[in-house]
This record gives sequence, structure tokens and C-alpha cells, in this order.
Amino acid sequence: MKLIYQGKTKDIYALEDGNYLLRFKDDVTGENGVFDPGANTVGLTIEGAGKAGLRLTKFFFEILKEKGIPTHYVDANVEEATMTVKTATVFGKGMEVICRYRAVGSFLRRYGMYVEEGQSLDRFVEVTLKDDERQDPPITEDGLDMLGILSKEEYKTLKALTQRIGDIVKEELAKKSIELYDIKFEFGRLKENNEIVLIDEISGGNMRAYKDGQYIEPLKLEKLVMEGE
Repeated sequence: MKLIYQGKTKDIYALEDGNYLLRFKDDVTGENGVFDPGANTVGLTIEGAGKAGLRLTKFFFEILKEKGIPTHYVDANVEEATMTVKTATVFGKGMEVICRYRAVGSFLRRYGMYVEEGQSLDRFVEVTLKDDERQDPPITEDGLDMLGILSKEEYKTLKALTQRIGDIVKEELAKKSIELYDIKFEFGRLKENNEIVLIDEISGGNMRAYKDGQYIEPLKLEKLVMEGE
């Protein structure tokens, strides 16, 4: 295996068969030692976070596979904290897509004059560019198109996939009496056919979920979701 990229929460290796291996780390995003899925810096290390994140990712990606939703997922080895994926290219230099069900986090910080904390949102889709120096700036559909990152037709596909996947995750969490407030996804184009697919992960580190009005930390979320699975 050849190490080709070291990310905040995962390292990426190239495999001989053309696929890639993602190794999940125990580092999570946040600031000043406080976890924040919306942060663009590593804030702390939580022992077991890597395997917990992969366990949830495997669980959700296999549900998506059953439902015919395109992803880069091939298989996963939770004990080794690794996931094998198909080769995909990111949009531009990388972007994140958020599906929001309630007003919290950066959405509340930006639009607090117009919304109340926890206010219900109707699957609000927001795209941000991966750019640590500029604090991952939000970008509009027109901006994506004009900058050549994503065509308007591709944006429609991306938005529809985001809402559908978000709803599936939300429904699965609801089975455990957990409410999804928001979730962050990454997408790319498969090298083999240029299809837009979900990439990266679906884990507690990428979402805000609450039970009985209380925020659930990533490791606890994994345990609650996987109970009885």
C-alpha cells in the first residue's frame, strides 16, 4: 500500500487493484478540545472514535447499497479501522454538502437574526468549499456553476442525493428515538463512469444527533444506533 494523503480524520492508501483504502483515525474535528462536526480543524483525539465511525459508516453505506443509492463503498474491516473504496475524484478541490433539519451550528451563527435555535428546517441543503484558510466558505448553485466546479444539472443530482440520503439516515436514527439535526456529506465522480456518488463516511463525527433534547457524542451515538444490530 502507498500512502497518498493524510487527512484530519483519515489516511488514504492506494491499492494495487486501483481501489483505495481509508484508515480511520481517532482524531475528530473541533476547537479548543470541544468536538464540533462543522469545524475545519482537528480539535481532539477520542480513543475508539475511528472504529466507531467506521462501524456506523459500514452500517449506513450497506443500507444505501440495498436501496440502490450510488456510493464509492466496496467493503470494510472494522477491527482494522479500514474501508476499501472505488476511485473517485472530488469536485473542485473538495466540497462538503450539509443537509439541515434544525437550526444549529454555523447556520444559527450566520442567520440568528431570522431563526431561533433548534427551529425546524425542511431538508435545507448547503454547500461549502473545503478551504481551511477561508473557513470553508458557503457557495451557491450559481457560484458552483460559474466557477466550473459543478454544473447546474449536476447540482440538481447532488441536492436530490443529499436529501434522500439524509432522510434515510434520519429514519434509521428515529428507530432508536434519536433525532437528526444536521449531517454533512461529501460527493465525487467515480473514475470508472463519472457517476456522482457519495464518498467519505457517514458517522457521528459528521452529524449532530439528539435524544430527549440532549446532544449525543459520536461514540455514544454509535453504541445507541448499533445496539441489537
